[in-house]
Parts: sequence; structure tokens; C-alpha cells
Amino acid sequence: MITRSELSVQTISDFGCWQEQLAGAITSPEQLLTMLQLSPELLSPALKACQEFPLRVPHAYINRMELGNANDPLLRQVLPVGEECEHIEGFGLDPLAEQSQNPTDGVIHKYHGRLLLIVSGACAVNCRFCFRRHFPYQDNRLDRDSWNSAMEYIRSDTSIKEVILSGGDPLATSDRRLEKIAAELNHIDHVETLRIHSRLPIVIPDRVTDDLINWFARQRLQPVMVIHANHANEIDDSVREAMFRLKQAGVTLLNQAVLLKGINDSASALIQLGEALFKAGVLPYYLHLLDPVHGAAHFDIPEVKATRLLKEVMANCPGYLVPKLVREIPGRLGKTWIS
Repeated sequence: MITRSELSVQTISDFGCWQEQLAGAITSPEQLLTMLQLSPELLSPALKACQEFPLRVPHAYINRMELGNANDPLLRQVLPVGEECEHIEGFGLDPLAEQSQNPTDGVIHKYHGRLLLIVSGACAVNCRFCFRRHFPYQDNRLDRDSWNSAMEYIRSDTSIKEVILSGGDPLATSDRRLEKIAAELNHIDHVETLRIHSRLPIVIPDRVTDDLINWFARQRLQPVMVIHANHANEIDDSVREAMFRLKQAGVTLLNQAVLLKGINDSASALIQLGEALFKAGVLPYYLHLLDPVHGAAHFDIPEVKATRLLKEVMANCPGYLVPKLVREIPGRLGKTWIS
């Protein structure tokens, strides 16, 4: 049985380069429960839930969890549970109707002026609340033909000012491939901003390499990175170092979080998250109400409670530490702000 002292000596560098950490992520519920000294009673429901959506979590992220605590806020984001198998009315496979906004393979175009490129279907961590947990990534691979179609689609629509690299997680792809994507976008005059949405700098901070910074920050397009952190415990020294390096290179850093029952559904948790982000050079951006995806209903928070929490955060924080509370509604031309 692993003790906290034994676990803590496994520093991030001990896990190898980011590619090795990605490949070596824990996929066995039994192994995860053993590492964290948790009850074997959690295993059976975890195995059942894994049949619908596999477990995947890197060692560097596990290293921030508390031993023996089944309610650890990081663990609850990744541990499969029996509630995921329940069929709840209103929670479906395509909660944002993205498959109807998929004009060509690898492209999701929902909002005016910007679109998403599905660069990778892979993730470093399988968050149990992921709204794309049922997304048909196999039908949206950017092979040579679909890549040419995607670029032609962007060239033909001069209203597109921003391209967002998404997934899966776009940073699960090599820097060489990402640099080629950025280079081609650089030649499309009406594209002005390149945004990356990624959880990798949180769960594997070593993903922020010199190569990443070089291609992302040193180009014509304005670089923006939106990270995904939901709890202050996710932001340790290794994450802060990675964020500082990006910020020093001129990358605009924002965070989007999801409001999750039992994880960050208190004003104190949201305030601590905002403060931890700011100390890392990141501004809170969005706080999302849960997208109604099948398997995640047990995380849902009523809108009335969410607004009450945000009012309390606003009363105790400067405005720049208060994220916008939003819900995404299919067919709308942008996020719906909850006032």
C-alpha cells in the first residue's frame, strides 16, 4: 500500500516527459483505488461505469489527491461511479447538438466569427462530466482530405476571425503537427487569433514545453490559451510554473470551469479557485452550468443555486476574479449568460 510520503516523492519529473506521462496514465479503477488507499467497495460500480466511458488519469494529477479520501475534489472528477449508468430524462448523447453544426469533418461552427477544429480525439484525463464523452471522434479525424476541406472552409468565410483548437485535447497532439496547423492558419489573412482549449497544462504541466511556447507565442496570430481547472487543489507549483512561462511569452491565459456538485459548489471553493488562478497569472473566464450529457447528471447544480453562489463570490472578490456564469444552449449564437 502506498503512503502519502511515498507518493509525494514521485515528483513530476519522475514521471518522465509529457508523452511518457500521457502514455502511462492510469486506466484501471483497481489500480487507482489501491494507489489512493480507497475502499474496494468502490471498484464494482467503477468497473460498470467504465464500460460506457473508460477511466484515464495521469500520475501527475493523482499526485495531488488526498490518500484515503473518496470525496477528494480531484478524484471525484475522474473516478467512475454507478450513477453514470442511470438514464436521466433530459440528459443525452449530444447535449449541445454539435453533430448538426459539423459542416465538414473536424470542424464545429456554432458561433459567428469563430470555429473549432477538432485536432485530436485523445485526452490526458477522462473527466466524468465531459460533454463530448459520446462525440464521434472517429468520424472527425483531420486526415489529409478533411484537413484540406477544413482549411478551404475557413478561407471561404471571411467572418472567421478566430480559430479554436479543441478536441479531445489538442495538446495531446505533437508540437510538430500543431506548428504546421498554426503555420497554415497564419496564411489566412482574416484569421487574427489562435485559441487553444486544453486540460493538459493542468493534469500534465510538463506539456508546456519550449517547443510549444516557441510555435504558439511567436507567430502572427494572437495566442490565447484557455485552461480547464475546477478546483484550487489542481493548481500546484508545477502548474504555476507552466502558466508563468506561457504568460512571459505573451500568451493570454484564461480559465473555464464547470460548476460541479460535491466538487466546487460552494462560494468558498469558487473564491479559492479564482485566487489560485490569479496567483498563477490566469484570469477566471467562464463558469459553466453542466451540459446535460448522459452519465453526468449527478454533478448537476440548479440554476437558482448557481446564481446565489455567484452573488456571494461577487460580494467577496474583485470583479476580475469573478467568472461569467453561463449555460450553452443549442442553436443560440453564443453562450447564454446567467445574470
